[in-house]
Amino acid sequence: MKLLLNVLKRIHKPAVYSSQPRCRSSSARSGLLPLRDEALIVGSNPELVQRLGPQVEVRTGFITEEEEGAFMQELELGLKKKRYEFDHWDGAIHGYRETERVMWGERCEEVLSRVRSGAFPEGSPLLGPVHILDLDKTGYIKPHIDSVKFCGSTIAGLSLLSDSIMRLMKEDDAEEWLDLLLPRFSLYILRDQARYNFTHQILKDEESVFNGQRVPRLRRISVICRNLPS
Repeated sequence: MKLLLNVLKRIHKPAVYSSQPRCRSSSARSGLLPLRDEALIVGSNPELVQRLGPQVEVRTGFITEEEEGAFMQELELGLKKKRYEFDHWDGAIHGYRETERVMWGERCEEVLSRVRSGAFPEGSPLLGPVHILDLDKTGYIKPHIDSVKFCGSTIAGLSLLSDSIMRLMKEDDAEEWLDLLLPRFSLYILRDQARYNFTHQILKDEESVFNGQRVPRLRRISVICRNLPS
Protein backbone atom coordinates (compact mmCIF):
# COMPACT_ATOMS: atom_id res chain seq x y z
CA MET A 1 0.00 0.00 0.00
CA LYS A 2 2.82 2.40 0.91
CA LEU A 3 4.52 1.64 -2.42
CA LEU A 4 1.28 2.40 -4.30
CA LEU A 5 0.88 5.77 -2.56
CA ASN A 6 4.44 6.74 -3.47
CA VAL A 7 3.80 5.83 -7.12
CA LEU A 8 0.59 7.90 -7.17
CA LYS A 9 2.43 10.89 -5.72
CA ARG A 10 4.97 10.71 -8.52
CA ILE A 11 2.23 10.40 -11.15
CA HIS A 12 0.25 13.40 -9.92
CA LYS A 13 3.13 15.71 -9.06
CA PRO A 14 2.81 18.95 -11.12
CA ALA A 15 5.22 19.37 -14.00
CA VAL A 16 7.86 22.01 -13.32
CA TYR A 17 9.77 24.43 -15.51
CA SER A 18 12.60 26.80 -14.67
CA SER A 19 12.51 29.95 -16.80
CA GLN A 20 16.05 30.98 -15.77
CA PRO A 21 18.78 30.15 -13.24
CA ARG A 22 17.73 30.61 -9.61
CA CYS A 23 18.40 33.94 -7.93
CA ARG A 24 18.93 33.28 -4.25
CA SER A 25 19.43 36.87 -3.13
CA SER A 26 16.03 38.14 -4.34
CA SER A 27 14.15 35.33 -2.60
CA ALA A 28 15.96 35.99 0.65
CA ARG A 29 14.94 39.67 0.57
CA SER A 30 11.35 38.84 -0.38
CA GLY A 31 10.77 36.40 2.47
CA LEU A 32 10.46 33.21 0.40
CA LEU A 33 12.57 30.16 0.99
CA PRO A 34 15.64 30.17 -1.30
CA LEU A 35 14.59 29.56 -4.89
CA ARG A 36 17.82 28.01 -6.11
CA ASP A 37 16.29 24.51 -6.02
CA GLU A 38 12.71 25.57 -6.73
CA ALA A 39 11.06 25.98 -10.11
CA LEU A 40 9.29 29.27 -10.72
CA ILE A 41 6.62 27.70 -12.93
CA VAL A 42 4.57 24.55 -12.33
CA GLY A 43 1.88 23.15 -14.59
CA SER A 44 -0.85 20.58 -14.96
CA ASN A 45 1.20 18.39 -17.31
CA PRO A 46 4.70 18.26 -18.82
CA GLU A 47 3.46 18.80 -22.38
CA LEU A 48 1.78 22.09 -21.47
CA VAL A 49 4.81 23.30 -19.53
CA GLN A 50 7.08 22.45 -22.46
CA ARG A 51 4.77 24.09 -25.01
CA LEU A 52 4.26 27.34 -23.10
CA GLY A 53 7.74 27.53 -21.58
CA PRO A 54 9.17 29.93 -24.20
CA GLN A 55 6.10 32.18 -23.90
CA VAL A 56 6.14 32.57 -20.11
CA GLU A 57 9.07 34.01 -18.17
CA VAL A 58 9.78 34.97 -14.57
CA ARG A 59 13.05 36.83 -14.05
CA THR A 60 13.95 37.05 -10.38
CA GLY A 61 15.91 39.98 -9.00
CA PHE A 62 15.16 42.11 -12.05
CA ILE A 63 15.15 45.23 -9.88
CA THR A 64 16.95 46.06 -6.64
CA GLU A 65 15.39 47.16 -3.38
CA GLU A 66 16.69 50.67 -4.09
CA GLU A 67 15.02 50.69 -7.52
CA GLU A 68 11.77 49.53 -5.93
CA GLY A 69 12.12 52.46 -3.53
CA ALA A 70 12.49 54.84 -6.46
CA PHE A 71 9.21 53.61 -7.94
CA MET A 72 7.45 53.89 -4.57
CA GLN A 73 8.74 57.44 -4.11
CA GLU A 74 7.19 58.43 -7.44
CA LEU A 75 3.94 56.49 -7.03
CA GLU A 76 2.94 56.53 -3.37
CA LEU A 77 1.75 60.11 -3.04
CA GLY A 78 -0.65 59.79 -5.99
CA LEU A 79 -1.90 56.36 -4.91
CA LYS A 80 -2.64 57.57 -1.38
CA LYS A 81 -5.10 60.07 -2.83
CA LYS A 82 -7.17 57.17 -4.18
CA ARG A 83 -9.34 54.73 -2.26
CA TYR A 84 -9.11 50.99 -2.69
CA GLU A 85 -12.02 49.87 -4.85
CA PHE A 86 -13.80 46.57 -4.26
CA ASP A 87 -15.60 46.37 -7.56
CA HIS A 88 -14.33 46.89 -11.09
CA TRP A 89 -16.02 47.97 -14.31
CA ASP A 90 -15.62 44.47 -15.76
CA GLY A 91 -15.53 42.58 -12.44
CA ALA A 92 -11.91 41.45 -12.92
CA ILE A 93 -10.25 43.06 -9.88
CA HIS A 94 -11.15 43.24 -6.18
CA GLY A 95 -9.46 45.52 -3.63
CA TYR A 96 -7.35 47.71 -5.87
CA ARG A 97 -6.19 51.19 -6.81
CA GLU A 98 -4.85 51.93 -10.27
CA THR A 99 -3.38 54.70 -12.32
CA GLU A 100 -1.34 55.29 -15.48
CA ARG A 101 1.90 57.18 -15.83
CA VAL A 102 3.79 58.49 -18.84
CA MET A 103 6.56 60.64 -17.31
CA TRP A 104 9.11 59.07 -14.96
CA GLY A 105 12.22 60.15 -13.12
CA GLU A 106 15.61 59.09 -14.43
CA ARG A 107 16.03 56.02 -12.22
CA CYS A 108 12.59 54.56 -12.97
CA GLU A 109 12.94 55.33 -16.66
CA GLU A 110 16.19 53.37 -16.74
CA VAL A 111 14.43 50.33 -15.27
CA LEU A 112 11.54 50.64 -17.71
CA SER A 113 14.01 50.83 -20.59
CA ARG A 114 15.41 47.49 -19.42
CA VAL A 115 11.90 46.06 -19.37
CA ARG A 116 11.11 47.31 -22.86
CA SER A 117 14.35 46.11 -24.40
CA GLY A 118 14.25 42.73 -22.66
CA ALA A 119 10.58 41.82 -22.97
CA PHE A 120 9.30 43.12 -26.30
CA PRO A 121 10.18 42.31 -29.90
CA GLU A 122 12.55 44.84 -31.45
CA GLY A 123 10.61 47.62 -33.14
CA SER A 124 7.32 46.66 -31.51
CA PRO A 125 5.22 49.79 -30.84
CA LEU A 126 4.45 50.09 -27.13
CA LEU A 127 1.35 51.32 -25.39
CA GLY A 128 2.38 54.78 -24.15
CA PRO A 129 1.14 54.92 -20.55
CA VAL A 130 2.53 52.44 -18.03
CA HIS A 131 -0.25 50.79 -16.02
CA ILE A 132 0.11 50.81 -12.23
CA LEU A 133 -2.04 48.35 -10.26
CA ASP A 134 -1.99 48.52 -6.46
CA LEU A 135 -3.60 45.49 -4.77
CA ASP A 136 -4.58 45.67 -1.13
CA LYS A 137 -3.51 42.70 1.04
CA THR A 138 -7.10 41.45 0.76
CA GLY A 139 -7.25 42.22 -2.97
CA TYR A 140 -6.96 39.82 -5.87
CA ILE A 141 -7.29 39.66 -9.64
CA LYS A 142 -9.88 37.31 -11.11
CA PRO A 143 -9.26 35.21 -14.24
CA HIS A 144 -9.32 37.40 -17.35
CA ILE A 145 -7.66 38.02 -20.71
CA ASP A 146 -6.50 41.56 -21.44
CA SER A 147 -8.46 43.21 -24.25
CA VAL A 148 -7.04 42.35 -27.67
CA LYS A 149 -8.47 45.64 -28.91
CA PHE A 150 -6.02 47.71 -26.88
CA CYS A 151 -3.13 45.34 -26.06
CA GLY A 152 -0.79 43.37 -28.30
CA SER A 153 1.05 40.08 -28.03
CA THR A 154 3.20 40.78 -24.95
CA ILE A 155 2.59 41.84 -21.34
CA ALA A 156 5.47 42.51 -18.93
CA GLY A 157 5.10 43.42 -15.26
CA LEU A 158 7.34 44.28 -12.31
CA SER A 159 6.33 42.96 -8.88
CA LEU A 160 6.79 45.45 -6.03
CA LEU A 161 6.33 45.03 -2.25
CA SER A 162 5.17 41.39 -2.16
CA ASP A 163 5.57 37.91 -3.54
CA SER A 164 2.48 36.52 -5.29
CA ILE A 165 1.22 33.70 -7.45
CA MET A 166 -0.13 34.21 -10.95
CA ARG A 167 -2.30 31.41 -12.35
CA LEU A 168 -2.80 30.87 -16.07
CA MET A 169 -5.74 28.72 -17.13
CA LYS A 170 -6.66 27.67 -20.66
CA GLU A 171 -9.75 29.60 -21.64
CA ASP A 172 -11.65 26.55 -22.91
CA ASP A 173 -10.15 23.86 -20.64
CA ALA A 174 -9.73 24.50 -16.90
CA GLU A 175 -7.73 21.27 -16.59
CA GLU A 176 -4.79 22.95 -18.32
CA TRP A 177 -3.05 25.46 -16.05
CA LEU A 178 0.26 26.98 -15.02
CA ASP A 179 1.18 28.60 -11.70
CA LEU A 180 3.88 31.28 -11.77
CA LEU A 181 5.72 32.23 -8.60
CA LEU A 182 6.31 36.00 -8.80
CA PRO A 183 8.82 37.00 -6.12
CA ARG A 184 9.11 40.61 -5.05
CA PHE A 185 11.60 42.45 -7.36
CA SER A 186 10.84 40.07 -10.27
CA LEU A 187 9.68 40.66 -13.84
CA TYR A 188 7.08 38.41 -15.48
CA ILE A 189 6.48 38.23 -19.23
CA LEU A 190 3.49 36.68 -21.05
CA ARG A 191 3.65 36.27 -24.82
CA ASP A 192 1.53 34.99 -27.71
CA GLN A 193 -0.51 31.89 -26.82
CA ALA A 194 0.01 32.39 -23.07
CA ARG A 195 -1.33 35.92 -23.45
CA TYR A 196 -4.22 35.25 -25.88
CA ASN A 197 -5.49 31.75 -25.02
CA PHE A 198 -5.01 31.60 -21.24
CA THR A 199 -6.68 33.66 -18.56
CA HIS A 200 -4.40 35.05 -15.86
CA GLN A 201 -5.14 35.93 -12.25
CA ILE A 202 -3.38 36.86 -8.99
CA LEU A 203 -4.45 34.54 -6.18
CA LYS A 204 -5.98 35.70 -2.90
CA ASP A 205 -3.72 35.61 0.14
CA GLU A 206 -5.63 32.66 1.62
CA GLU A 207 -5.20 30.70 -1.65
CA SER A 208 -1.55 31.66 -2.13
CA VAL A 209 0.21 28.27 -2.14
CA PHE A 210 2.85 27.42 -4.72
CA ASN A 211 3.80 23.78 -5.23
CA GLY A 212 2.97 23.04 -1.60
CA GLN A 213 4.70 26.13 -0.15
CA ARG A 214 2.68 28.90 1.48
CA VAL A 215 3.44 32.26 -0.15
CA PRO A 216 2.01 35.10 2.00
CA ARG A 217 0.46 37.86 -0.10
CA LEU A 218 0.88 41.40 1.21
CA ARG A 219 0.04 44.67 -0.50
CA ARG A 220 1.36 44.30 -4.06
CA ILE A 221 2.04 46.89 -6.75
CA SER A 222 2.58 45.84 -10.34
CA VAL A 223 4.11 48.13 -12.95
CA ILE A 224 2.85 46.82 -16.29
CA CYS A 225 4.03 47.51 -19.83
CA ARG A 226 2.19 46.34 -22.95
CA ASN A 227 2.70 46.62 -26.69
CA LEU A 228 0.08 47.77 -29.17
CA PRO A 229 -1.95 45.35 -31.32
CA SER A 230 -0.34 44.65 -34.67
